[in-house]
Amino acid sequence: MDSALRSQLAAAGVGPECTATIELVRDVLARVGDKWTVLVVTTLGDGPLRFTTLHKRIAGVSQRMLSQTLRALTRDGLITRTAYAEVPPRVEYALTPLGQSLSDTVTHVVRWVQEHQVEIARNREVFEGTEPAAS
Repeated sequence: MDSALRSQLAAAGVGPECTATIELVRDVLARVGDKWTVLVVTTLGDGPLRFTTLHKRIAGVSQRMLSQTLRALTRDGLITRTAYAEVPPRVEYALTPLGQSLSDTVTHVVRWVQEHQVEIARNREVFEGTEPAAS
């Protein structure tokens, strides 16, 4: 959060604890709302996977972006990274209980989109003027 916003919050009587909460909420919402986070979490919902398998299952994600996303999710405690002492080395990623609760929530959102996709697509067409509005 930038200093100008902190100053505005302080002027409005928002205490430092509340400001810290606002910062965390904004940060977590940015993480959870990220498309790669959603795809990683839903992909790991079925169980632990290796990096290569995750990369193959998530269409369009670069190795670099997947690495960054996995690191951020690990940092937030949503996934675990387990390295096995084998030759060649094996690393698996899995959801933590916190990550599983996010996966459950995201699954509900995905279902909602699936149930309403025709209506959403229709509304977009009407808004864009590609289809006349119903009279």
